[in-house]
Amino acid sequence: MTGPKDLDPASRRVMVGEELRHARERAGLTQQALGELLFVSGSYVGQMEAGTRRILPDMAQRLDEALGTAGFFVRHCVKANESKHPEHFAEAAEAEAIAIEIRQYESLLIPGLLQTPSYARAVFLAYQPTAPEEAIDKLVAARMERTRLLDDPTEPLLWAVLDEAALRREVGGPAVMAEALRHIAALIGRRRVIVQVVPFSAGAHASMTGFLQLLHFADAPPLAFIEAPSTGQLTDDPATVARHQLSYDLLRADALTPKQSLALIAAVAEDYAHEDHAPGA
Repeated sequence: MTGPKDLDPASRRVMVGEELRHARERAGLTQQALGELLFVSGSYVGQMEAGTRRILPDMAQRLDEALGTAGFFVRHCVKANESKHPEHFAEAAEAEAIAIEIRQYESLLIPGLLQTPSYARAVFLAYQPTAPEEAIDKLVAARMERTRLLDDPTEPLLWAVLDEAALRREVGGPAVMAEALRHIAALIGRRRVIVQVVPFSAGAHASMTGFLQLLHFADAPPLAFIEAPSTGQLTDDPATVARHQLSYDLLRADALTPKQSLALIAAVAEDYAHEDHAPGA
């Protein structure tokens, strides 16, 4: 039988989460009651049990103390927290992998789940211009692994709102941009994703500063993730999630319809294709 050492980190987190639920129930505690002992919300406990939140080392120690589990969570949290993604994004990427709905906004970039390998490579090279090629290869491979979420024909639902700047900013050159935008158009054409574009003509809008992601799950409260260079915050606070949901709804209201957005994406892709084939290009 395959042992725990053979599990990938995501599967290990689910296993550890199940053990947490069993330990809590053996102790006769509700999620809310355990959360009070740990100084977190009951929903946070639920997310650890569901595997949507990491059990960090300090939390693992508190769990062992509160539940009398003789160091079980401390021993298992390190392996469960291994990730191919940057540390500030790792927890969000792992939650993304088990979400049933992902709604997000990007101001300057094509979202990672919609990127092509060539586009992703250009982005990573811009972030890390002196990184060795093998390091860039690993980053691109991890990003492309994320995009395989869309191989499933129905889940998760991905609804992306993009600023027009994400279409117009030439990342990697005209050929890379033409391929990237045609890829998005193809996903839309297969009815696999919903994409809207906030045009420049909309002026000021509800999320001028950048990235926003809302994650919904079958058996855990929703999460919101906001990101800045080399840092990010994942939160389950209901008031904060609700505030970000309002921002997202306002963005959708300012955006072109999905049909109009597809037309714009296709037109910009053609512009890039013609630029790439123009004399002297």
